[in-house]
Amino acid sequence: MQTIIVTDDTTNWNFLSPLANIVNATNYLSKEEYHQCGSLRVINLCRSYNHQTIGYYVSLLAQARDHRIIPSVDSIQDVLSSSLSKFISQDVDDEIQHSLHDIKTDEFILSLYFGQNMAKRHATLAKKLHGLFPLPLLRFSFEKKKQWRIKELKILSFEDIPAHHIEFLQEAAESYLSKKRFHHWRKKQRFHDLAILVDPAEPNAPSNKKALDIFADIGESMGLNVDFIERTDSKSIAEYDALFIRATTSVNHYTYRMARRAEQENLVVIDDPQSIVKCSNKVYLAELMRSHQILTPPTTFISKYDKVIPEIEFPCVLKRPDSAFSHGVIKLEDEKALQKSLTQFFKISDLVLIQPFIPTEYDWRIGVLDNKPIFACRYFMAENHWQIYNWDAMNEKIVEGDHETMPLHAVPEGVIKTALKSTRLIGDSLYGVDIKSHGDKHYVIEVNDNPNIDFGVEDQILGESLYEQVMTVFLQRIRRKHGYV
Repeated sequence: MQTIIVTDDTTNWNFLSPLANIVNATNYLSKEEYHQCGSLRVINLCRSYNHQTIGYYVSLLAQARDHRIIPSVDSIQDVLSSSLSKFISQDVDDEIQHSLHDIKTDEFILSLYFGQNMAKRHATLAKKLHGLFPLPLLRFSFEKKKQWRIKELKILSFEDIPAHHIEFLQEAAESYLSKKRFHHWRKKQRFHDLAILVDPAEPNAPSNKKALDIFADIGESMGLNVDFIERTDSKSIAEYDALFIRATTSVNHYTYRMARRAEQENLVVIDDPQSIVKCSNKVYLAELMRSHQILTPPTTFISKYDKVIPEIEFPCVLKRPDSAFSHGVIKLEDEKALQKSLTQFFKISDLVLIQPFIPTEYDWRIGVLDNKPIFACRYFMAENHWQIYNWDAMNEKIVEGDHETMPLHAVPEGVIKTALKSTRLIGDSLYGVDIKSHGDKHYVIEVNDNPNIDFGVEDQILGESLYEQVMTVFLQRIRRKHGYV
């Protein structure tokens, strides 16, 4: 497998060129040769991995292209998490105390270059910390208050590395790039129960109260202990065997952090953190569908660093990568409106995407769980509007279109096949696939994690059977995880 180093700082990293080709980050994102190459190991050494920076998109689109990326978006989000203590197991904490036992001061800095520290006596600690946070360049700041603890974790750029460390960095990189696989430190799970994460204050939650009550009743009838928890209960996640998220998810959000923590604790998780990351970014979805020949509206990526904007046909739809519930999605009629909207969107994201406007009376929503269809709805456009949700309506409440729930056998076969093909690329969690049918073509608009399952809407055909299917999957996965089947 060919290895490349991708960076927005090619000059400083050129000394690693004997180990791997150095590729400019914008070239990796835009050039067809990297899209077409299906077998690449990508080391992302961009200056920043912050959400929606160029470095973030290198890791995100590498995953969409099935490249082996270091670091992954999950690893980046772990390091950027506001709470590092949740990732530190007792075993790692014991190694911290052992490795730093002879340090005389109350503060200590430990730099990791591709998983190694210059001092051999910290080799075991470096290995374990790198297993938890597998990023190429990190600096841990420790402080001692009775015991040593991690005070701060910083992702390093080239400018942060002292000149006298460069030779060791090169040796560590050479050792790292010679490995055939990468290892991750795992925790063990100890408890058994199902937690349903909800936000009582959320006006447009993915399940209404009646649906939540049915989920709990069905789960209890199948032998599961079901608790409703909120964001303030994050420290109790380890007490459960599974987590079911029924609050609207997002990457820079407590729902993602709780999903990630649950995964670290070896819980069954729906929505799993990988699905949250993949589904919440339309740039990733567009690239993923394109890479696997799944029909979507033709998509153009525009970077705020582009000096020339490609020719666009109007009307078009401009989307922020993290748009949801029709927020951050604008229909544009001309070039002037496009330029104005790009100025606003680029304040939030380095990349945006543009698609042609495809007028339809309704969108299909196909619910998929465990790679099987479980419900089908037609969501109609809001009155006198081009979207299902109309946020510009002149009243205080959101205006949304009608819905029609349909039996799966009444759905065109091509719609079901398209939905299943797209979700298999994401995972085996719970998804809602939005599809526009235009003639005999079926366009995937997006794949949603955390799809709505509301009493009186998605359950109109199946009734309690819909909730039973979801709880059955949880029960089966719990049993598999603990070796009961």
